[in-house]
Amino acid sequence: MKKYASLFMILLLLVACNKSKKAVIPEKPIGWKVIETPSTASLRGLSPITEQIVWASGSEGTWMKTLDGGETWETGIIDGLDSVDFRDIEGIDANTAIAMASGQPAVIYKTVDGGKTWAKKYQGPEKAFLDGMAFYKNTGYVIGDVVDEKWMVLETKDLGDTWHELELSPDGPVGGGSFAASGSGILADEDNIWFASAGKDSKIYRSADNGFHWEKYSTPILQNEDSQGIFSMVRIDVDGIVAVGGDFTQADSSTNNSIVSSDKGKTWNLTSGKRPSGYRSGVEFFSRFGWLITVGPNGSDFSTNRGVDWTRFSEKGFHAVKVDHTTTSIWASGAKGLIGRLIY
Repeated sequence: MKKYASLFMILLLLVACNKSKKAVIPEKPIGWKVIETPSTASLRGLSPITEQIVWASGSEGTWMKTLDGGETWETGIIDGLDSVDFRDIEGIDANTAIAMASGQPAVIYKTVDGGKTWAKKYQGPEKAFLDGMAFYKNTGYVIGDVVDEKWMVLETKDLGDTWHELELSPDGPVGGGSFAASGSGILADEDNIWFASAGKDSKIYRSADNGFHWEKYSTPILQNEDSQGIFSMVRIDVDGIVAVGGDFTQADSSTNNSIVSSDKGKTWNLTSGKRPSGYRSGVEFFSRFGWLITVGPNGSDFSTNRGVDWTRFSEKGFHAVKVDHTTTSIWASGAKGLIGRLIY
């Protein structure tokens, strides 16, 4: 009995010690570790899967992949399309990825052999311009600019093998579109789809029933010119969404460039504290530390209070920022083959 009592006491002590150890949250990010890649393409598509496996895509038909945390990269041109800009990519695993080209032509490709071959799964009409892609399990959505007074919303139910345009896509203004700066102007979960329109009418469109019915909500983001509006969105919890943007012709302007919602995108407020330090094209939530990270051409900012206040932490400019599927690392991509990993 004494033997078992001693073991029991040891177990209690171990449990007590573990409870007493609190996770240490860094005060702020240190910066970005810039990773050398073999590409000079502008990389707007980014999809980290783990700390080791990361997919990227961009101009000149470029796809890239690392399996060792950025030490080495595989790269190539998707189906010989060396004049096409693949502005979004969704990595599924080390072998499988779905890449979206915005326009001329507007196409979606898929690889199941690690990038060796790519199969075309969708090609849009001549007027089509695709802006971003979001997946929830096997279901994915793509938002495209308005064609014939309807937003182009594509759906797949089989992980990108087949795509169709939603018959009940919402009405849109003539010439309306969404920004394809980082592929993150669209969000999706089990029932919901959100996407942001751009320019002089920068609003949030939301469907709570997989695209059967749509609501449209106004936002206070900067939206006086075609170069202004919402460029990226991220969910921070069940009800909270943060969106960033500004004016891509004024990289250093912080005017009305960050907004927050606490009711699933129905109502929006401008950031009440210090705003991101310039136009921002990508935003991500790092749940491990409760950080929001946002990037743009003139640097990077972070927030620890749900987007109420932002602090600049890096001068390095990027197009896109994404957290890996295991939520243990944050990556960014940008011009001239630039890839970075957040240091903290």
